[in-house]
Amino acid sequence: MTTLFDRLAQIIRENGPLTVADYMRHCLLDPEFGYYSTRDPFGAKGDFTTAPEISQMFGELIGLALAQAWLDQGAPSPFALVELGPGRGTLLADLLRATKGVPGFHDAAQLHMIEASPTLRDFQIRTIPHKILHHDTLASVPDLPVFLIANEFFDALPIRQFVRDGAGWRERVVGFVDGALAFGLADVSHPPGLEDRLSDTKDGDLVEISPAYAAIARDIDARLTQKGGIAYIIDYGDWRSLGDTFQALHAHKPAPPLDRPGSADLTAHVDFEAIAKAVQTATTSRLTPQGVFLERLGITNRAQALAQNLEGSALDQHVAAHRRLTHPDEMGTLFKVMALYPKDGPLPPGVTA
Repeated sequence: MTTLFDRLAQIIRENGPLTVADYMRHCLLDPEFGYYSTRDPFGAKGDFTTAPEISQMFGELIGLALAQAWLDQGAPSPFALVELGPGRGTLLADLLRATKGVPGFHDAAQLHMIEASPTLRDFQIRTIPHKILHHDTLASVPDLPVFLIANEFFDALPIRQFVRDGAGWRERVVGFVDGALAFGLADVSHPPGLEDRLSDTKDGDLVEISPAYAAIARDIDARLTQKGGIAYIIDYGDWRSLGDTFQALHAHKPAPPLDRPGSADLTAHVDFEAIAKAVQTATTSRLTPQGVFLERLGITNRAQALAQNLEGSALDQHVAAHRRLTHPDEMGTLFKVMALYPKDGPLPPGVTA
């Protein structure tokens, strides 16, 4: 029986070692064996749990923040309500429930979901009781004001890794050693885009880049500039890439990223500076820790209101969910929020200029 390992072995034999980006692309999106193509990765039976799966409060507060931003921009109608990588559709379902009382919001919204996985598209259709349109990329979304959420989307985009070697860089690649997948280094090169990293790195330092960041950020930028709207980017990472953050998760536990091709989730920390640099005309907010962002949106008040109807284990789980989303030792600091919005437009809720 052919496996993804066999397929990768053949590709490497015929074409040489893979970049880390190509390895990620095969593992996550291979039509027959890819991780996202073949399974539901979320929840207790999956490999990881995202913020919307932890508590309804996350999607509710994001929804109300988007609705307020929509009102602040004059309530344009129609508009594209877009989610990049929407998983099971949980966030959007909670968002729509929380905003049903905002006059005109639902009538004006067209729901567009950027999703590559057929399995997850089926989940989304079952989860969301509204008409949704699926897209492979943002490019096919209609030219409307766009109010967009990207929660744990950029971390799954393929990355390339480069190790500093004198005045140049050696790309980290995936090949075979003794019949097993193994990392190696290509010859010294001078990749465009890494010239400015010579000033803040030393020999042996590893830097990660993702060409996909810039392409997506430029598309969002153009839409916001031409038609208006906002985008919330929420992910784990920091302002500038430095060090190896390439990782795999299997059954909610870290795993070696080369051990289970196609059977584990592969991600890397997001370089928010790279996203901000790609934005040419819109405005980017300051980077805000997720815990601070959610507190500004009122998560504690919402948690207290929900707690009044809970007791026993349900109350314990609710309290734990609030802590997990906001506490500095949990997701509160590791995850960051950046908002994109039109130049000279109103500042979106929850962030600072």
